[in-house]
Amino acid sequence: MSYSSPTRSRHNTSARSLYPSFLSVQESLWLQLNWVRHGIVDAFRWDHVISTIAGDSEVRTNVYKSLLLNSLSLTSIYTFDLLLLPLVRDQQKWLHRNVGWFYQGLWLFPVIGLSFYLNSSWCNIIAERTFVLRHGNRSAAQQQPVTYTGMLKSIATSAYRVVMVFTSLVVSFALRNIPFVGPVLGFSFLCWLDSYYLFEFVWIARGMSLSRRIRYLEERWAYYLAFGLPSAALCNLGSGLANAAIFALVFPLYIVMAMHACPVPADPYNPVSERDVVQHPSPFIPIRLPVFAPVMFLNDWIVRVLSVGGGSRATNAHRRGTSDDVESVEEGERIEMQSRKATPSFSSNRSSNSRIKIGRRKMD
Repeated sequence: MSYSSPTRSRHNTSARSLYPSFLSVQESLWLQLNWVRHGIVDAFRWDHVISTIAGDSEVRTNVYKSLLLNSLSLTSIYTFDLLLLPLVRDQQKWLHRNVGWFYQGLWLFPVIGLSFYLNSSWCNIIAERTFVLRHGNRSAAQQQPVTYTGMLKSIATSAYRVVMVFTSLVVSFALRNIPFVGPVLGFSFLCWLDSYYLFEFVWIARGMSLSRRIRYLEERWAYYLAFGLPSAALCNLGSGLANAAIFALVFPLYIVMAMHACPVPADPYNPVSERDVVQHPSPFIPIRLPVFAPVMFLNDWIVRVLSVGGGSRATNAHRRGTSDDVESVEEGERIEMQSRKATPSFSSNRSSNSRIKIGRRKMD
């Protein structure tokens, strides 16, 4: 005759109740497909674009200026590719052979450079104004007073974005050259990359740090893959500079869509939140897909190479994908190695405590 004490029975029951519950593979796949559908729908909400442009003069003015200048850039590119280049091909005279270089140096590159510079400024205005119209308050960047330190942070952030664009292009080129699966991987990465830059204004307006922006996208990888698909497809219609000009042409319009979008799921670790029991997605379906891990690794490496006094002391920390040093550089903060040795480090504890354990929500 077996006997189990009430204390042991209660212990087993409580331990069993604490064990995490998971959705099935089919349910998890269905959720991912549903999030893909949401991303596609949000990427075609042109009604939000039309209503925002028609309802606000500041947004309308900057959108029109961006469309006009980028249309000029695109027209200049195709004028050279379709008209000038065939005319001067196989010509013997020096002037005819070099007319393409004159056209590119004196007109095409200056126009494209000016359009990208002005487009960035206009898109910032469009994003800030759309954020105010959407949420009724100013963004986190607007609420901060303009100081000398703020200017330095802005310069550092801009420089870091240039590094990130460069490393993203390197990763995209490397993925496309992988045999067999390269084109699919390269196009998928381009979808996520477009989504990142389209939503970056929203995330910065909400005061999200670099690591939080990356993690937020990677935990909702199905939605952002679908949202960036239309713009990525448009950017593959041409070649070279034409693709960049097409992206710059539609960039302000998709920023407005991103401001009105509702990324899903709200909680990737409990996607079916209406149920009483917390159920995690199937372990066979990744919750977070580290699509930007190669980019952040290259950013980390470049920043440490360019940092003065990094030396061998940065070797151990270099192994991390998204290091605290890289994020500090992106936000304009200078890391002093000596002060970090003398001051207790809370960043490592924070990063270790913020890791996800099965059965707990990840909080930042």
